[in-house]
Amino acid sequence: MLKILIPTLMLIPTAWITPAKWLWPTSLLHSLVIALISLTWLKNLSETGWTSLNLYMATDPLSTPLLVLTCWLLPLMILASQSHTASEPINRQRMFIMLLTSLQIFLILAFSATEILMFYVMFEATLIPTLILITRWGNQTERLNAGTYFLFYTLAGSLPLLVALLLLQNNTGTLSLLTLQYFNPLPLLTNADKLWWAGCLLAFLVKMPLYGVHLWLPKAHVEAPVAGSMILAAVLLKLGGYGMMRMMIMLEPLTKELSYPFIIFALWGVIMTGSICLRQTDLKSLIAYSSVSHMGLVVGGILIQTPWGFTGALILMIAHGLTSSALFCLANTNYERTHSRTMVLARGLQMALPLMTSWWFIASLANLALPPFPNLMGELMIITSLFSWSWWTIALTGTGTLITAGYSLYMFLMTQRGPLPAHIIALDPSHTREHLLMALHLLPLMLLILKPELVWGWTS
Repeated sequence: MLKILIPTLMLIPTAWITPAKWLWPTSLLHSLVIALISLTWLKNLSETGWTSLNLYMATDPLSTPLLVLTCWLLPLMILASQSHTASEPINRQRMFIMLLTSLQIFLILAFSATEILMFYVMFEATLIPTLILITRWGNQTERLNAGTYFLFYTLAGSLPLLVALLLLQNNTGTLSLLTLQYFNPLPLLTNADKLWWAGCLLAFLVKMPLYGVHLWLPKAHVEAPVAGSMILAAVLLKLGGYGMMRMMIMLEPLTKELSYPFIIFALWGVIMTGSICLRQTDLKSLIAYSSVSHMGLVVGGILIQTPWGFTGALILMIAHGLTSSALFCLANTNYERTHSRTMVLARGLQMALPLMTSWWFIASLANLALPPFPNLMGELMIITSLFSWSWWTIALTGTGTLITAGYSLYMFLMTQRGPLPAHIIALDPSHTREHLLMALHLLPLMLLILKPELVWGWTS
C-alpha cells in the first residue's frame, strides 16, 4: 500500500518545487508512474480474501479495481486540465495539481480502509477538494450555487450514517471490516432498526445518486472544470456503490423487505433521467444525467444482493467510470474550441476534426453498451439478476436501455454530423495531448474485454 501512497504524497511537494516550465510534464510523469505501479494490485485477484494487509488498509477483489481506477485517473486529469489552466498564474496551477493529488490520497485511503470509520472520514474528506475545484475553477457564475447543492446534499445524507456507525460500534464492539463479516446478523425487528437501516444507506444513495436525490449532480458537473467532472463521474460516484456493497453485509435480514421502494426509484430513475437526456441542449448536462441513469442500474444490482447483481454493479461502475470520463474530456475539447456547451451551436465537427469524431464514436458506443464493451457485460448481468428477482423489471430496464441508445446516438449525431455552421471559422486542430488522453481512457476499456476477471469482484 505504501509504495503507492508515499509517491502520491510526494507529488504535493513536487508540484510546489518544480520549475514553472517543467510543472506539467513532471507531475504528469510522476502520476503516470504511480498509475502503472498500482496495476500490481491486480495480480492476486484469484485469491478471494484480503491482500496487501496492514493495520489500517487492505485490498480485496472489490476495492482493487476501484483503487486502480482512482490511480489511473490522476494523470488523465492532469493531461486534460493543461490547456484551460495555462493562462492562470503559476501558483494557481500548482494549487490545482495539489488539489487533484489530495483528492487521490483521500480516495485511496477510502477504498482501502479496513475500518468503517476511517472509510467514513475519507468519504467526507473528498468533499473539500471537490468543492474547491467546483467553486474556484468552475466556468460560470452558477458555480457557487452548484457547490452549495453538492455540499448540503452530501452532508445531509451522510450525517445519519455517522450515527448509524456509532450505534453499530456500540452493538458489536468493532467497526473493522475484517471481523464484522463473522458477526451473527443483528436481530433487526423494531422501527428504530428500520431507521438505522435507512441511515446506513442514505449517504451512499445520495452519493450515487439515486433518482430523487440526484439534483446536485447535473449542477456540479456543468459548473465544474473538466478535471472536476472527470473525478466526479469516474470515482466519486463509485464511493457510493462501494460503501453500499460494504454495508450490505450488516443489514442482512431487513434488506429484502425494505429495499423495494429504493429499487423502484432506481429503475424509474433509469427511464426518467434517460428521457431528460433526450431533450438536453447542454452537452455536459446530458452526460451528467446519463451518469444518473447508469448509477440507477448499479443501485438496483446492489440492492437485490445476488452474486450476479454485485458483479454486474462492479463491472458497470468501472466501465462507466472510464466511459463517462472520456465523454467529459471530449465535451471539454469541444468547449475549448467553440466556447459553448450548447450542442446546436457546434455541430458538424466531423468536417473539421475527423480523428476526434472517431473517439466520439467509440465513446458513444461504449456509453450505449454496445457488445463487446464491459458496459454491456455489467448491464446484462444486472438486468438478468433483476429479471430473476421479478420479471416485471424487464419492462423498465428494457425501456431504459432503449432510451440510452437513443440519447447516445443523438449526442453523437448532434455534435459530429451535419453541415459545419458558418460561425465556426477558425478551429484549433486537435492536439496529440488530446488523442493520448482519449487513448488512455478507451484502451483500458477495450482491454478489459479480454480479461474481465480483473473487475468482477467477489464471485470468482
